[in-house]
Amino acid sequence: MEEKIDDLKNRKRTLKLGGGEERIKKHHQQGKLTARERLEILLDKTTFVEQDLFARHRATDFGLDKQELPGDGVVAGYGTIDGRLVYVFAQDFTVAGGSLGETHAQKIVKVQEAALKYGVPLVGLNDSGGARIQEGIDSLKGYGEIFYRNTIASGVIPQISVLLGPCAGGAVYSPALTDFTIMSKIAYMFITGPQVVKTVTQEEISLEDLGGAEVHAQHSGNIHFVAPDDKEALLLTRRLLSFLPSNNSEDPPTKENSDPLDRSTQYLQEIIPVDSTKGYNMKEVIKEILDNKNFFEIQESFAPNLVIGFGTLGGRVVGIVANQPQYLAGVLDIDSSDKASRFVRFCDSFNIPLLTLVDVPGYMPGRMQEYGGIVRHGAKLLYAYSEATVPKITLIVRKAYGGAYIAMSSRHLGGDYVFGLPTTEIAVMGPEGAADIIFKKEIEGSPNPGETRSSLIENYKSRYANPYVATARGYIDDILEPTDVRWRLCQALLVAVNKREFRPPRKHGNMPL
Repeated sequence: MEEKIDDLKNRKRTLKLGGGEERIKKHHQQGKLTARERLEILLDKTTFVEQDLFARHRATDFGLDKQELPGDGVVAGYGTIDGRLVYVFAQDFTVAGGSLGETHAQKIVKVQEAALKYGVPLVGLNDSGGARIQEGIDSLKGYGEIFYRNTIASGVIPQISVLLGPCAGGAVYSPALTDFTIMSKIAYMFITGPQVVKTVTQEEISLEDLGGAEVHAQHSGNIHFVAPDDKEALLLTRRLLSFLPSNNSEDPPTKENSDPLDRSTQYLQEIIPVDSTKGYNMKEVIKEILDNKNFFEIQESFAPNLVIGFGTLGGRVVGIVANQPQYLAGVLDIDSSDKASRFVRFCDSFNIPLLTLVDVPGYMPGRMQEYGGIVRHGAKLLYAYSEATVPKITLIVRKAYGGAYIAMSSRHLGGDYVFGLPTTEIAVMGPEGAADIIFKKEIEGSPNPGETRSSLIENYKSRYANPYVATARGYIDDILEPTDVRWRLCQALLVAVNKREFRPPRKHGNMPL
């Protein structure tokens, strides 16, 4: 028996070395951790339980029958993060470049199915050269089965992809199907690499410029966070999961809160300019309201005219959506509409209440926006808020004009509580534009058009550019003094937290994608 136990230990030791000491050394020289080292950082100490360590490929073509591929290039199993169960897989680049073959895919599918069955999050650590070409169509089948399970699990359990190396070709679609994607600065992601791009389009481009982390964070919006290295990416993953429930039948975790619910938010008076044409940083408003002024922002570099992220109010997790007057005056455009609508739908899927802070001049005008489909993209936000059944609390901080007023979680899209401030303005458009249209004849016929226009603009402002008309009609529940904002929002959340809303039975709606 002792001999057999020693044999077992030796086999496990060899398999856990992956591609061997030399390849591990090269991996480290590139500034990357191994698959197992990554799991040690991601998971609580000593909690990782590995599955299918002894799994082997069965391919025989192109010399694969003579190759040992420990674990078939992926480490899979489960463990805990802050004491909560998660399923994980980590591709091992030291084994055949982490390429995905039939057995490799089967191991990933197994943890996907287990995570769904037991109702816990799934975290995938991606570091792979793509499909294992030698296994041909079996590799493609493997990707298809992974994508299918990503889709079935969507909205049921949180799915997080962490890109820590190459992610190319078909491999990119699994991260695209998951809820959040975190990318290290030495990782890259694209459909086809620079060499293929040059062959097809004659364009010369570097790996970084084609699919680096900053490109995806700022331009494509394909990722949610950029981390400087493996360790920070994994710590970000742990922090993100701290705001999320394990599945869609649970509420998000509550957090200890030492910040009084009735803490004065008088500082808002200094942050928010009365003049609706002046910019300010909405993130300061968000932090002033949230517990301990702690805001976890998501997709910070993409569409910065709109801010999204997580925080807590009275210890309860909330998802925040806010216009950012510091960028493009907080206007809604194609990218910000996509960014907000996807986040709203995520929060709704996982029972996370929504806090919306509004200061929006409208939808972005212009030929490029119209050609790019601003109507369709803008409609996504209308759809997402209308569809959401979680508590929806809205604070109109300053201006809310036109269709964008409606889109930003207005009462008309099912907002549960809508508050204003003395600075709130709700109108079809800004006073200047409205006066130019309504009083066009008076201005043109005046002996002093400039003076008449200014007078009529001031008249319009005093009559309509204020929160009182909307409040009189019940579109706003109350106009708050800045000092009371946190207290009233906490109260509203406490009242609405057990909200139940029923919709007509249907298979699913047809969102304007």
